[in-house]
Amino acid sequence: MADSSSRWSDLERPALDSAVLQSALLRKSALWRSLEVVGEIGSTNAALSAAAAEGAPEGTVLVAEHQVAGRGRLDRVWSSPPRAGLTVSVLLRPDVPASRRGWLPLLVGVALAEAVGEVPGVRTSLKWPNDLLAADGTKLAGILAEAVSNPEPAVVVGVGLNVSTRPDELPETGSSLALEVGRTVDRGPVLLEYLRALERRYVPWVAALGDPVQSGLARDYLAWSSTVGAQVTVTLPDGSLLDGTAEAVDWDGRLVVRTPRGPVELASGDVRHVRTRASEA
Repeated sequence: MADSSSRWSDLERPALDSAVLQSALLRKSALWRSLEVVGEIGSTNAALSAAAAEGAPEGTVLVAEHQVAGRGRLDRVWSSPPRAGLTVSVLLRPDVPASRRGWLPLLVGVALAEAVGEVPGVRTSLKWPNDLLAADGTKLAGILAEAVSNPEPAVVVGVGLNVSTRPDELPETGSSLALEVGRTVDRGPVLLEYLRALERRYVPWVAALGDPVQSGLARDYLAWSSTVGAQVTVTLPDGSLLDGTAEAVDWDGRLVVRTPRGPVELASGDVRHVRTRASEA
C-alpha cells in the first residue's frame, strides 16, 4: 500500500514539495522572500492579509494544497479538491500611485497567462478584470486582489488555477489544464513559471510608478484580452446591467464600455462576453 504522505501517492495529483520550490524560486529572485506550502487552510488571502498586518515583507508566498474557505470576487465561494489546482497568494507592497493599483490584478493576469501558455497545447485569454479563460471561453483561473492598509499599505493577490480538476468537480463554465491538454500536468513547474513571470512584470511596473504604457503592461494586456473589442453585458455592483462594446482599458485599469449614451468607465463589474472579436471574423 502506498504511503498516503508520499508526494507520489496520487500520480495524477502529486503533492507540492515546499523545500524544492522555495530553493528554486529564491535562488535568483530580487522579489520573492519565502514560499510556504500548507496542507489545508481556510483562505490563503486571509492568512496573508493577517501576516501583512503584522509586518510580513513583500515577496511572501503562501500556497495551499486544499483551501476550505476560499473566496472569489463579489464574495463568491471558490473551492477545489485537494491537490487538484494551484491555490497561491502573494504579498506585495507596490510603491505606485493609488490610482494605478487597478492595474495590479491585470498584471497578475498577464503573468498567469504567460505561465500557463508554457504548457504545450493550452490556449488562453484574459477576461477583464480577473479571469483566465480557455480557448472555448470556459474558466481556468480567477484572481482576487485585496488591499491591506495597516500598519503599512499592501496588496494580497490570490490565484486559483484548475490543473487536474475533472468535469464532475467543475461548474459547467469551468475547465482545467488537464482537460485542455488531455494529460496530467505537474503543478510545480506551473507555479514556478507563474511566480517568475509575475516578478518580471511587477518589478518594471513599480519602477515606472505603475505607468502601464511605459512598463509595456498595457500593450501586453491588450494582446491577451478577449474582452476588449467584444460586445459585453456587465453586471454592476448594484445589480444593474450595462450593455455595450468593451473598447479599451484606461490608465487606471478601468474597462471602458461604449454604450448608446456614451462611454462608461468601470472600476468593477461582472463581465459576460456576448460576442467576441473572434466570432465576428
